Amino acid sequence: MRNAQLNSTDSKHRRKERIDRGIKARSSDIFALSSWREMLYLAAPRCIPIVGCLMLPLVLGIYWQKVLLSVAVFALLAISWDILEQSGMISLGQALFFGMGAYTAGVFNHYFGWPPFLTIPFASILGGLISTVILLPVLRLRGIYFSMVTLIIPLMLVRIVEATRIFGGTEGLSGITPLPSKWLELYLIVGALLGALFGFRRMMGSDYGLVLKAIRDNDRSVMNAGINVYWFKAQALFIASAIGAFAGAFMTHVYMFVGMPVFALDYSILPIAAAVVGGPGTLAGATLGAFILVPLSEILRGIGGLRIVIYGLFLVVFIVALPEGIFHYIQRKYHQFERWVEV
Repeated sequence: MRNAQLNSTDSKHRRKERIDRGIKARSSDIFALSSWREMLYLAAPRCIPIVGCLMLPLVLGIYWQKVLLSVAVFALLAISWDILEQSGMISLGQALFFGMGAYTAGVFNHYFGWPPFLTIPFASILGGLISTVILLPVLRLRGIYFSMVTLIIPLMLVRIVEATRIFGGTEGLSGITPLPSKWLELYLIVGALLGALFGFRRMMGSDYGLVLKAIRDNDRSVMNAGINVYWFKAQALFIASAIGAFAGAFMTHVYMFVGMPVFALDYSILPIAAAVVGGPGTLAGATLGAFILVPLSEILRGIGGLRIVIYGLFLVVFIVALPEGIFHYIQRKYHQFERWVEV
């Protein structure tokens, strides 16, 4: 009994301490070039995702190759959501960006006969521009008010298409020109995902990205520094919406169809869930979350109605157990170790 009390008392005077690994300290400067271990330590987290994404299409079956397309599309939408979140804009309407890109590509291919290699980049720019113009008047709104507007607009557009029967109405536009081959589909979307992931991570780590993060943290202080906050937010909105529009334009040519389902809530909710599970604020976490949630959704498809229950339970467990996100947890374990120390 006395020993148990001593152990209990002793545990109250100890705490867990996190310490950077020695290799992390050695690889944080130019000295990393002096050893292959330090270079491998820095290169591995970057090379493994690249090699993995490039090899996956070669080892997957036809069905899972289609799943990989969906994973990459939802990862792009999650990245676009994460960019907005880091800029202080919480969006609930990624379907707006996806749908604008999808309809733009479908319209120009169906009515004007443009090939996919023209419609996809054109729809990415034009769809992003239209989405930005639509949301431009509400950039001054904060928090839940901006989120509510982004959620409502895609629902309004669905009803407008249904009521006016514009662009095929409820039937949509079919007969869209497909991409030349499935391998081009796979590596185009995988290449776009890798480019967006590493390119925009670099952007958010630059001075430009620091301004966007400062706007999220304290926009009043940024205004006092003489910076036009709304101009920067408009730029971030265009970048994010162009990413989502690219995903929509790409999937239009994959499905060879565009219609009202492109504004479905799935394209708004699943990217948010992926970013939350993977870890917001990193872009890599949003991508990791998509690679977990989309295949999980496909695996659970065979169990019918219980799919939603198990899927929701999985999300709750991850959010409660790892509120920081999976990527932050893995990153911390990679760079640091923990030990108990006396207080």
